[in-house]
Amino acid sequence: MQHIPDRPTVRELLEARAASDGDRVYCRFGEEAVTFAALDRRVNRFANALLARGIGPGDRVPIMLANHPAHLVPFFALQKLGALQVPINTHLRGAGLEYPLRHSEPRAVIADAAFAERLVPALEAVPVETVIWHGDAVAGGLDFSVLLASGSDAPPAVPGPGPDDVVSISYTSGTTGPPKGVMVTDKMFRCAGRATILMGDVRPGDVMFLWEPLYHIGGSQVMVTALVQDIEIALFDGFSASAFWGQVRASGATQIHFLGGVLQILLRQPPDARDREHRVRVAWGGGTPAAVSRAFTARFGIPVHESYGMTEASSMTSINTEGRTNNMGRPAPYFEVRVGDEEGRSLPLGQSGEIQVREREPGLLMKGYFKNPEATAAALKDGWLHTGDLGCLDAEGYLTFRGRLKDSIRRRGENVSAWEVEHVVIGHPGVEECAVVGVEADVGEEDIKLFVKAAQGHTPAPHDIIAWCAKDLARFQLPRYVAFIDDFPKTATHRIRKDWLSRAIDDCWDREAEKA
Repeated sequence: MQHIPDRPTVRELLEARAASDGDRVYCRFGEEAVTFAALDRRVNRFANALLARGIGPGDRVPIMLANHPAHLVPFFALQKLGALQVPINTHLRGAGLEYPLRHSEPRAVIADAAFAERLVPALEAVPVETVIWHGDAVAGGLDFSVLLASGSDAPPAVPGPGPDDVVSISYTSGTTGPPKGVMVTDKMFRCAGRATILMGDVRPGDVMFLWEPLYHIGGSQVMVTALVQDIEIALFDGFSASAFWGQVRASGATQIHFLGGVLQILLRQPPDARDREHRVRVAWGGGTPAAVSRAFTARFGIPVHESYGMTEASSMTSINTEGRTNNMGRPAPYFEVRVGDEEGRSLPLGQSGEIQVREREPGLLMKGYFKNPEATAAALKDGWLHTGDLGCLDAEGYLTFRGRLKDSIRRRGENVSAWEVEHVVIGHPGVEECAVVGVEADVGEEDIKLFVKAAQGHTPAPHDIIAWCAKDLARFQLPRYVAFIDDFPKTATHRIRKDWLSRAIDDCWDREAEKA
């Protein structure tokens, strides 16, 4: 079994690499190359500047930054201090943005000025003592670059977190309530970084093409991978299908990551004589149908490695590096997986049930959900993480994913809580009741279908409902389809029977068709 050691911590890994490989490039972003020594120096300066302003161990600091080298600085600086970063999805707005700010009770916020139009109103609703802006100046806040220049180059005079200390609170979309803050430890981050090595068969000299937002654990874990393996990160500010292969070639990338519909989108690009002119050895990620994986490999000559996982279990639980289709592989060596019922009893091989995960060594499952003991107790039972996902195991230990037990929709790599969308829609004056379900998507895992029962005397138009939602929901949370219904099917306790709602997409209004 592969062991995840307690030491060195993330802080210790960075300081060791800066001492031994200071001139080695850690990350490239366009023409900018960031060495280990330069990164550690910036991190120390920023950490010391925060410490001088009273921000230190145990404090919670939301980070709303895009993908750029400055994002690396607070990520590592907060870990050096033993403070807790709260990664914020940069697409959030309105009530969706206010919730993690209010719930995490932050001491400070660090954000790109580009997001000020959305973030400032949220901060008016949820005042925070210290706001640090990266980029253009914003009234009432501190300047990131000025703060960075003010700190000492010496390591901050605090011990930093231990392996089991919480270093991040990552809010994941809820299913029957608001988002839950996953408490991620130092050891979990390092486990996720090592999981990348297993997943991608990562070797010294590899170049990781990193487009995924750093607020996702799938992005941030690569930052840790580069501390434990001799690789480089080629960081990009997002995914662009048209620019993708040019960026891959220019960066010399040998590893690419995918989520949701990324591989489908790349396959939809016009065939090119240079489709196989690249250095990529592996594409790794999750959420791609087997037929798409086969087509991707046939066209681009790149094997596809699939995984199953979640933030609550250090990102990756099972790994398929063998090219077997229609399954998520076997459990990582430090996890045990079973398929069980609600009481935690294992089900026979081949029978579908809830995917449940147990660590083979301590410290690899989340500490719980921040300020949510009820959700923690429901998820962690007798040492097993109850994922809320449906799957089955075969006789060889391979896991097949069968969907989600929980009321969540996976849309283009993002988890969308039906509750969150419904909570916004029901505030529309023309809506009496509503329900959201996932339906088959032409790109990615699922699209969002909204059912509406109009309030008496109202006839709301679909595009008006979407405009209402856009005030408080991110773009990926907006329903694509809207269907009107006279009455919802209900249980005896008056809960809407979502399993009785139509998943058809030809009986309703289509936002994409209207745009066309």
